[in-house]
Amino acid sequence: MASIDITDVRKAYGSTKILHGVDLTIKDGEFVVLVGPSGCGKSTLLRMIAGLEDISSGEIRIGGKVVNDLDPKDRDIAMVFQSYALYPNLTVHRNIGFGLEMRKVDKATRDRAVHETAKLLQIENLLERKPGQLSGGQRQRVAIGRALVRNPKIFLFDEPLSNLDAKLRMEMRTELKRLHQLTKTTVVYVTHDQIEAMTLATRIAVMRNGRIEQLDTPETIYNRPATLYVATFVGAPPMNLLSATAGEGGVRIDGTDIPVPVPGLENAPPGRRLVLGIRPEAIGTSGQGLPLAARCEVAELTGPELVVTATIGSQRLVATLPASAKVQAGDEIALSADPTLFHVFDAETEQRLN
Repeated sequence: MASIDITDVRKAYGSTKILHGVDLTIKDGEFVVLVGPSGCGKSTLLRMIAGLEDISSGEIRIGGKVVNDLDPKDRDIAMVFQSYALYPNLTVHRNIGFGLEMRKVDKATRDRAVHETAKLLQIENLLERKPGQLSGGQRQRVAIGRALVRNPKIFLFDEPLSNLDAKLRMEMRTELKRLHQLTKTTVVYVTHDQIEAMTLATRIAVMRNGRIEQLDTPETIYNRPATLYVATFVGAPPMNLLSATAGEGGVRIDGTDIPVPVPGLENAPPGRRLVLGIRPEAIGTSGQGLPLAARCEVAELTGPELVVTATIGSQRLVATLPASAKVQAGDEIALSADPTLFHVFDAETEQRLN
C-alpha cells in the first residue's frame, strides 16, 4: 500500500508558524494536488512528506508506517523539482539511470529499466544526447524519467512545469495524466496553477495560510466551493463576487433593485450581508433566467469566446459570451443568469450558505 496519512502536522520556525495542524489522507493510487498561492505552506508540506523538512509535531504515515524519523532514502519516494537538476556532463541514458547506478543495480537490469522508462516517456531517440542538447520539455521528461525508473511507492512533484512555456505546460500536463493512468502510482503534486490542479487531480487540497481550506474532487471544488477564498482561487476568469443583502423576496444585489430568488435562502434574516458568486460562464444573453441589465466596459475576443467586463449597478462583473456576440465598449447589454447556479456566502464568515 502507498497510502499517505497526515495527522495534525504542524511546522514552525521559531515563533513563525507555517503549518497549523494539517490533516490529510491520500489513498493508494490517488493523484492529489496541493494548490494555493506562494507562502500557503504547500511546498513545506510536500518536503515534510519527502523527509527533507522535519515536522514540529504531528505524524506522517506512508503505507501505514510512521516515517517521521526516516531519512528520505528510506521512504521509497521519488521527487521531481521545479528545476530539472540534470547532470550536464552525462547522457540522458545515464541521467535517467544514475540513481540505479548508485544503488549498485547491475548494468543489464539498469539498461532495461532505462529503455522501458524512455519508451514510456517517448524519449527513446534522445538517450545518447546530453541535457544541453534538449529543449525544456525534453529535460523535464528526463527528470521525470529519473524518478520513474526507480518504481517508487510515491511520486512527489514540486511545481515541475513552472519553467515551461504555456504550450509545453499543456503538453506535459497531458503526459503526466497519461503516466498516472498507466502506472497507478500515488502522486502528490504541488502547484499554484489552478488549471493544472483541475486537469490533473483526482482530489484537490486548496491551501491557505498553512491550512487546508477545502479538500474534494475538482468537480466539487469548482461547482460547490466551501468558502469565498476557494471560489475566487479556482476558475478562469475567476468567479464574480457581488455584494448583496438578504431581504423580502430574495437576495438583493447592492446598487440594483433586483431581488434574486436563490434556492435555499428563502428564510435568510432580512439585512444579512451576503456575497453573491456568479461564474462568468453562467452569464449569457439568451434572456432565460434572471435579467441583469449591465453596461459593457471592455470586450476581449479570445478566439472561442468573448470576455466582457461590465457594470451592474455599482459593481463590476465578467461574462464569457459566444465569440459571435456583438458587444462593444459602452453598449447597454441585457445579460441573464440562472439563479440555481449562484453561489451565496456569508460576508462575515466567508462560508458557503446555499
